Amino acid sequence: MDSSLFFGLSSIAYILAMISYIAFLAFRAGAVGIIATTLTVAGFLSHTCAFFLRWKEFADIGGMGIMRSIPLTNLYESLIFFVWCIMLGYLLIEWKYKTRSFGAFITPIAGMIMAFIDISGISKDIHPLIPALQSNWLLAHVTMSFLAYAAFAISFATAIMYLACTTSDNRKSGPYVFWTVVLAFFGAILIAMGIDFVAFKLTGKGAESFIKNYLFRATFRSASGGIAALSYAMLFVFVFLVWRYGFVLKNVISRFAVSADQLEELTYKCIAIGFPVFTLGGLVFGAIWADQAWGRYWSWDPKETWSLITWFVYAFYLHVRHVRGWRGTQISIVAVIGFVSTIFTYLGVNLLLSGLHSYGGM
Repeated sequence: MDSSLFFGLSSIAYILAMISYIAFLAFRAGAVGIIATTLTVAGFLSHTCAFFLRWKEFADIGGMGIMRSIPLTNLYESLIFFVWCIMLGYLLIEWKYKTRSFGAFITPIAGMIMAFIDISGISKDIHPLIPALQSNWLLAHVTMSFLAYAAFAISFATAIMYLACTTSDNRKSGPYVFWTVVLAFFGAILIAMGIDFVAFKLTGKGAESFIKNYLFRATFRSASGGIAALSYAMLFVFVFLVWRYGFVLKNVISRFAVSADQLEELTYKCIAIGFPVFTLGGLVFGAIWADQAWGRYWSWDPKETWSLITWFVYAFYLHVRHVRGWRGTQISIVAVIGFVSTIFTYLGVNLLLSGLHSYGGM
């Protein structure tokens, strides 16, 4: 029995949990909430087993020792670990705050990543590390970076919930437009990826070598100009509907035992934990490892540059919160922007740009 079976089971469990949490948020059915939590816990346990099995498989194949064999050496493994960190953080929040309403906002992030893995054709093979990356710094640098990414992902979910709860129903106000448009775009990406899955998997078409060649090829990047135009038209309609009826989400969230102050506190705590972890593991340890691997601490590689941009966004968040006293809507918008930067640092750089970190691509 290998890790792929357990990863597959965890993927199914997370996607079903995502659907259950959304249904729970919409209908407030206690039984549905219990099912959602059960599915999440089952998926997380399966995910944990899969991760450690993958670690053992990597150690056996690479022969580099257990400390240098953590399975975080390519895009597939890093995505899997990112989801594991997110779900760990979410389960701790659900246990501490005794509320399941966060699940409808956090599990879609995990579901979207799992869908991304399924449709992307990402290689799941285990290959020994190139000599430059065979270092004890791998465990510290990569693990801490993804723990920080997961904390930022949760802060994004709670910040969106805060904005949905506290902004006025005036559809022309800047904060209302901001959170509805951001939420609509994330939802549209998830839907488009689902369409890709149907088009390229269930119809029997094979995956191509690089995701940039076929991601959204069933919709926005279709070879048919008519389908592409229709996809953009539907995107506009979807964004308009979320903007038009965003107040419904506000009413739904307000029914649960979660206050705006609690959401803002969670956003701050996640960033307050994630920022120093990202600083130490992502930047400092990464620079030390870069010096050992490539002979210089900093090279303005695209991944390094965008990591620094992300660091500045979250440093700005903490600065204006403690020094300028920003609270509420302003600070929540900064948290959302920070996660958008995080996503580009993690995925956008690997898939759209090239550099010393390109080994983490496809």
